[in-house]
Amino acid sequence: MLSRQFVRENPDVVRDALDKKGVDADLDRLLDVDEEWRNLKQKGDDLRHERNEVSSKIGQLKQEGKEEEAQDAIEKSGELKAELEEVEARADELESELERLLLTLPMIPHEDVPVGDSEEENVERRREGFDDLRDLPDDVVPHYDLGEELDILDFERGAKVSGGGFYFAKGEGARLEHALVQFMLDVHREQEYVDVFPPIPVNSESMQGTGQFPKFVEDAYRIGDVNEADYEDDDLWLLPTAEVPVTNMYRDEILLREDLPLKHQAYSPNFRREAGEHGTETRGIVRVHQFNKVEMVNFVEPDESYERFEGLVDEAEEVLRRLELPYRILEMCTGDLGFTQAKKYDLEVWAPGDDMADGPDVGGRWLEVSSVSNFEDFQARRAGIQYRPERHESAEYLHTLNGSGLAVPRIVVAILEYYQNDDGTVDVPDALQPYMNGQEVIEGGEKVGESALGAGE
Repeated sequence: MLSRQFVRENPDVVRDALDKKGVDADLDRLLDVDEEWRNLKQKGDDLRHERNEVSSKIGQLKQEGKEEEAQDAIEKSGELKAELEEVEARADELESELERLLLTLPMIPHEDVPVGDSEEENVERRREGFDDLRDLPDDVVPHYDLGEELDILDFERGAKVSGGGFYFAKGEGARLEHALVQFMLDVHREQEYVDVFPPIPVNSESMQGTGQFPKFVEDAYRIGDVNEADYEDDDLWLLPTAEVPVTNMYRDEILLREDLPLKHQAYSPNFRREAGEHGTETRGIVRVHQFNKVEMVNFVEPDESYERFEGLVDEAEEVLRRLELPYRILEMCTGDLGFTQAKKYDLEVWAPGDDMADGPDVGGRWLEVSSVSNFEDFQARRAGIQYRPERHESAEYLHTLNGSGLAVPRIVVAILEYYQNDDGTVDVPDALQPYMNGQEVIEGGEKVGESALGAGE
């Protein structure tokens, strides 16, 4: 959230941010409401002062035997009280509207963010891991076909149980996901992250605190959608990312300088209404409604947030380096930056199994596995998270940052495609083998049921 004072004093800066981020918000209405609210607050202060002066004279007039003047003062005090109540009621209405309008304003992009209208104008900063690529099969089988052939991914039964966009990871597929989660957590523990195992349901205030609400409410899964009347008092949503509960751990609290930087990591399943896109984006596990992810959340002093931002990028990269997966880093332009971010880098892993129209020049396609974001004080203002530079000093808003470390299904995609062998098996990356009891190759399992029988059997 932007502060009222900032918006009031910098309307052109806010208007420019709305234009660059492509956000539709009624800034003029907000400024009008703010002006009327401030005028009413001043009028309320004046009425309160006048009423106090009149009330203070009533006793004195009675002592002096001026009953008629005292009665006039009592009536005047009552009139002022009624007018004050009317002014305060209107000010409260405007206060609520002002808060609602402030929530529609996006974070101001950092001055270094490249200006652009869409993802086509994001800037590639560097590529890693392409100097020594593995020898790949002539025709790399896409993960969704290979996963079914090996019987480690089951999309049909996932759709039967939960609907489209859900899947079963089975046998070595499930083991691979578990191994990746534990591996990622261990990497970040080395980086001095403190583990958090958060609640999965979160309330609306938490979603608002990190910026998911009100803008992205349609993308969230509400608990109780099936029978609203039975759950109307719950106000709970399935978390879209562990960023929400972990950031809101400290909502409406004041931390101390010695607490910072505070680095938490959390594994969680995540739930989003991913609509997907045309073609292969709707196949496999690239865009699904439930997925596993390890999230890193940082709370820092404002003057250290951009140094920490670069450190957070490196901490997310470390997972890809150890898995020896080729990847690139993109800096988001203003039009693709996102509502809450001041600056954001995406880490995209290379998956060679599908040639996309907008894929890399080496074939295959890029899959985003982490978005590393600096929100500056945007989330902290929404969630009321402050810190004291010194114990005797006034509290200030700190800065929050986060990044996936990493999104598990898309790493599974990259491993199944990049570590694929000619015979349809998949090598387990060296770094993961200890997490799979020394297993070196994924060979798949035997399918069960009548569907496994060949034609004519």
